[in-house]
Amino acid sequence: MPQYLSSKANPRVRALRSALAGQAAGLVGIEGLHLLREAVHSGLPLRTLALREDRAAIEASLPTSLETEILILSEAAFNSAAMTEHAQGVAAVLDVPVQHYLPRHGDLVLVTDGVRDPGNLGTLIRSAEAFGAAAVAVTNDTVSVWNGKCLRAAAGASFRLPLPLWDDDLCHRLRAVDAGLYAAVAHGGQFAHEVTFVNTTVLIVGNEAAGISQRVLQQCDASVTLATSGPTESLNAAIAGSLLLYEAAQQRLRARR
Repeated sequence: MPQYLSSKANPRVRALRSALAGQAAGLVGIEGLHLLREAVHSGLPLRTLALREDRAAIEASLPTSLETEILILSEAAFNSAAMTEHAQGVAAVLDVPVQHYLPRHGDLVLVTDGVRDPGNLGTLIRSAEAFGAAAVAVTNDTVSVWNGKCLRAAAGASFRLPLPLWDDDLCHRLRAVDAGLYAAVAHGGQFAHEVTFVNTTVLIVGNEAAGISQRVLQQCDASVTLATSGPTESLNAAIAGSLLLYEAAQQRLRARR
């Protein structure tokens, strides 16, 4: 039975606000009907479904379970919890997805080292899924993959693609399947189209301002640079990573023909 809440100070409204702000340990808050459907279609059970009172009819079209808490919020209560500027009136809370990744020969993996902009990270996750990557690994100083802006930019890919932590153990596991590690640099690397990415490949994209950390650079086999013809000094991290993923995907497609 749905529970109606009208007060912004209600504990359930405050808990929803905390989850949507990324401040609830072990929980993910999502906003918007598209992202909600992507989570459900990916097989993730909803702990809480929160609907603004004018969107209450949406409940009938969503496959919630008996364990799903359903909240109908007044406009003021919902808007006080929402993180988006123009809230759609649809939100949910779910457990952080458990995603296991075991490296295999031939995998394509993207690593983000210190990427701080959640929109950039979400775009990279979306591109990685589109171009056949097996996982997107993130360093400790990368923004949370469960940040709301990151989730929206990833457009559901975060619910399907493994997002492991990049550490020495994962690096060793990838080395065990003959991975080559390639650092994306703005200048001075081998041109990406001249490097072979058809075998087990790890592409590493660094912080928007500082680039890849020295610690991670020391793990790499080579640096790669995108060939450009204009006077622009460097590319946005999300664009550079996406272009490298596209190059790797095209090489692999040609190799299969």
